[in-house]
Amino acid sequence: MGRLELDVVARQGNLVVVVEVRARGAGAWTTGLSSIDAAKRQRVRRAGQRLWRDRYKNDPSVERMRFDAASVTWESGEPVIEYVVAAF
Repeated sequence: MGRLELDVVARQGNLVVVVEVRARGAGAWTTGLSSIDAAKRQRVRRAGQRLWRDRYKNDPSVERMRFDAASVTWESGEPVIEYVVAAF
């Protein structure tokens, strides 16, 4: 199935959270969040499914997985983060 990559995998109690992170410079034409197209969402979901199958499926401390998204841009040299819970 090829190489699949996840940016951030975290635990929040009985929840596994997968976060797709995108960064954009000040002059970017699109926002980080709008750059997560259908193909990217599908690849992240597939990687999450593989992670679930290989790591969490039989872990009684985990009940579900959620897919979030984050966008990082810079304003005056400071990071600005947009975060979407259950983005896809």
